[in-house]
Amino acid sequence: MSQPITVEVTRGHHVESTHLVDAAIVNSSGNVIKSWGEPQRQVLPRSALKPIQATPLVTSDVADGTSLSSDQLAIACSSHNGEHEHVRVVQDWLEAIGCSVADLECGAHYPSDPQSSAFLQKSGHKPDARHNNCSGKHTGFLALSRFHGFDSKNYLHPSHELQTRHITPAIEDFCRVSLLKETPAIDGCGIPVWSIPITALATGWAQMHNRGSSRKLLQAMIDRPFLIAGTNRACTALMVQSAGRAAVKTGAEGVFCGVESESGHAFALKTRDGSSRASEAAAAWILDHLGAIEHAAPTELQNWAGTKVGEIRVAPNT
Repeated sequence: MSQPITVEVTRGHHVESTHLVDAAIVNSSGNVIKSWGEPQRQVLPRSALKPIQATPLVTSDVADGTSLSSDQLAIACSSHNGEHEHVRVVQDWLEAIGCSVADLECGAHYPSDPQSSAFLQKSGHKPDARHNNCSGKHTGFLALSRFHGFDSKNYLHPSHELQTRHITPAIEDFCRVSLLKETPAIDGCGIPVWSIPITALATGWAQMHNRGSSRKLLQAMIDRPFLIAGTNRACTALMVQSAGRAAVKTGAEGVFCGVESESGHAFALKTRDGSSRASEAAAAWILDHLGAIEHAAPTELQNWAGTKVGEIRVAPNT
């Protein structure tokens, strides 16, 4: 077994903190070609699974039957900042399918983007479910329910026919796992979240690249990277930096996944302590390894006066 990826946080010449990362790269067939740490470790993929959860939009003819746009496909895969453009796409899609914000069951929180949050507070308005970073995925769930004639109430429940007939089977199909005897946990936005191995998660991303229908989602992510996350977010920045060479998606508690668009090689990783700063550094390093970006520079750390005091980097001996 190889050593995990070590992400260092430095201050001056000192390593102040370290994070350990388990990761796997698979080829387009799902075979592991490189791994670090414990690639078979069971993890909760969280939002890194969103593109796979969105595949029924394109595999069950919803996209073709309802002419879904790249914006709608991208927002369905997103963990967005709640900025104006994100909320607009969600609102327009809700109206197009005859739904309202009241139909979203993800809950409400202030926008993740500080400026958008401050603007909303100054305007005297409270956030609603459209501002939830998962509202795009939930709107996609509502679109699926409407398309198939399901009662969308309680669409989050594991036994709802949307989940049992479309979302859970998609996870099993793409990741090549059986969830029949598993009991899901509950994700931050209320949907079922399943425990699967890191290698299976990477395989799911490779399978998305292999199939013409699901590749539409990856292409929408590449074409509209801002909608996937937003201002000052790693997902958006890495896809912009890759210039079309990669689609990537983070998840809570230090999960990160992606696929290189030419080779179809995909990766999945999870920081053992749940650190997002470490998962972002490791994801950039792996994208560099895959040739999707030219140079994964360390993230500079500054103090409040703007002075560089250290950096976040993958350890030189990894």
